[in-house]
Amino acid sequence: MIVVRPAAQRGATKLAWLDSRHSFSFNRYYDPQYMNFRALRVINDDVIAPGGKFGMHPHQDMEILTWVLEGAVAHQDSTGACGEIRPGDAQKMSAGAGIFHSEANASGSETLRLLQIWIEPDRSGLPPEYSQAHFHEARRRNTLRLIGARDGRDGALLFHQDVDVYNGVLDPGATVTHSIEPGRYAWLQVACGALTLNGVALQSGDGAALSGETEIVIQAAEPAELLLFDLA
Repeated sequence: MIVVRPAAQRGATKLAWLDSRHSFSFNRYYDPQYMNFRALRVINDDVIAPGGKFGMHPHQDMEILTWVLEGAVAHQDSTGACGEIRPGDAQKMSAGAGIFHSEANASGSETLRLLQIWIEPDRSGLPPEYSQAHFHEARRRNTLRLIGARDGRDGALLFHQDVDVYNGVLDPGATVTHSIEPGRYAWLQVACGALTLNGVALQSGDGAALSGETEIVIQAAEPAELLLFDLA
């Protein structure tokens, strides 16, 4: 079964410097039908104006993945980590027992767009930690490249949850497939472009929850980028 979460039906937060769309309930946006999907708790599609900034703020007991689509993030947190995150860089924080961090558009002239994903960890009170890795576009093009996993295999970032996270950048007409083991689930998020998921048409910002499927077939109708979550 495939249940589509249309981009236009997502929640929204609009500030002078921020235009954010929420696939699941977040902050002042509440929808009891969209609280989470398995361990996937938040997918925020954030557009941040030049100079825009989330000031230092706390998180606890959450695996937080930031994936940049355009521009660059200037990051700083209480583990001592700081620096910039650009397209192709995956950043993950384990908030664990508690972490403070800030995120800002690193540019004073260019817009920043990112996806921020929260995944519930398999246990609480973990030591806070920060990790970052770059995944070259050539190794993500027309394939599904693992960027996050419980065992950190193949150079993926390590998550404290039974989840595999993939990224794909697809040329028009390109097709990629993914098998889902019995008893597992998947969520596909279209970051940009248009594609079909097992024949179902999806546009930029759309999400889709998959239950009871054994194989995923994704075909790009135009240049597209996606994130795929394989979940327990």
